[in-house]
Amino acid sequence: MKLSDLKHVHIIGVCGTLMGAFAAFLKRSGIQVTGSDQNVYPPMSDVLKQAGVTLISGYSADNLSKLPSTPDLVVVGNVISPSNPEIQAVIAAKIRYTSLPEAMENLMLPNTRNLVVSGTHGKTTTSSLLAFTLVQCGKNPNYFIGGVSSDLPHSFQAANLEKGNVFVLEGDEYDTAYWDKVPKFNHYLPDDVVLTSVEYDHADIYPTMGHVLKAFEGLLDRIRPGGRLIACLDFAEIKGLLPRAKVPVTTYGAKKETGARYVPGKIWTENKSGVAFNCFEICDQDAGGKVVANLSIQLPGLHNVLNAIAVWLVCKGLGISDQAIADGMGKFRGVKRRQEERGEVKGVLVIDDFAHHPTAVRETLKALKTKYPGRRMISVFEPRSATSRRKVFQKDYADAFFEANEVFIAKPYDQTKINEADQFSSDQLVDDIAKKGVPAHLMETVEGGVVQVAKACRKGDVVAVLSNGGFGGFIPKLLDELKNGGAS
Repeated sequence: MKLSDLKHVHIIGVCGTLMGAFAAFLKRSGIQVTGSDQNVYPPMSDVLKQAGVTLISGYSADNLSKLPSTPDLVVVGNVISPSNPEIQAVIAAKIRYTSLPEAMENLMLPNTRNLVVSGTHGKTTTSSLLAFTLVQCGKNPNYFIGGVSSDLPHSFQAANLEKGNVFVLEGDEYDTAYWDKVPKFNHYLPDDVVLTSVEYDHADIYPTMGHVLKAFEGLLDRIRPGGRLIACLDFAEIKGLLPRAKVPVTTYGAKKETGARYVPGKIWTENKSGVAFNCFEICDQDAGGKVVANLSIQLPGLHNVLNAIAVWLVCKGLGISDQAIADGMGKFRGVKRRQEERGEVKGVLVIDDFAHHPTAVRETLKALKTKYPGRRMISVFEPRSATSRRKVFQKDYADAFFEANEVFIAKPYDQTKINEADQFSSDQLVDDIAKKGVPAHLMETVEGGVVQVAKACRKGDVVAVLSNGGFGGFIPKLLDELKNGGAS
């Protein structure tokens, strides 16, 4: 089956970030798209509405009878279990079904030059920055990104699948589908791979760090001949992975002491407008190196400087000039839910961020402190991801909030499927943060937490709300509460 053969595609689990982007792309391509889900929240719900995708709420065997026609293909999300009544009905009706990564591998990726951005952190921002820069440089790239960019018109675009044209892919290590328990990036036929970071995460599918490393070993093993690996050496685990590569390897990192070839040199501007810096190439570890690029980005934080260096290296390898790369990436404004300003009421600025891993929490708060110097930082955190709802990082989170002046911790999202002995404790985290001298408070409910935070706010504060889900509409509720009283 070819993409051009599809007239109607039904998607089970359509509101996932990647699935929603794919659904919108199919709709733009003239394909009838229907989908079902039980969790709908912005920004993906807005994307689907704007795209004209027909949504059915909830999963049911009866959903198939509600469709305007029998689908040519059903795409099944990785959140769907084999007991899901809708997929059971699809199988019983003998309708062809697949996962999204499998569909990508078979329908879109065989002939393109696939640029896969992978790693525990930074995938969405780096892949978005790369795709945007390539667009600005006139490369007409295909791209598939797990987030909503502030600059790209879509998260999924496949306008040119001719041989050799580039395809930017966010390479997720999470599993593919209930019948295909391997990382999504196993299906992405990589040519060039960016490896931003490797840390333990996704405790629901990776029992140990060894299992995580095995997943990334598989990615490196799959790089096609003629490709290359661009890897950040700030993570010791990545150094151990490099011998797996059978293609040329280029390294970057925060400091030359890591052994990285490319490092940030002088950072001469870092404020609300972003960061201006130069990039050094270390030719001799005993020497200071030489400046090879002067770059600026509208994103705060050292982690984003490193993301920009990775993008610069990819673009250089594609033969793009230094000036064109610098001009392109300098216009990038970021990704929604990544340090996104959602509103300012009575002098209180509310930020939305996807951070949920301790490293991401720490780096996000550091970057926001730099971006908004002199402003008091209130951090609100919802333990929602599969890992954060488990106690694997219980102690690490206590050190992740040191940049905050006051912290509010929500009760973990649904823990009913997690053994009690393995459950994360918000109460314990509140106690641990307080012992480190930072005022910390427990939020029993979203509504009660909104009132707590609003009462704590005063003019000039920045409130960083950290969650990888909808958080019960916490941000719009907080903005409303601030308007109606709240901040002092």
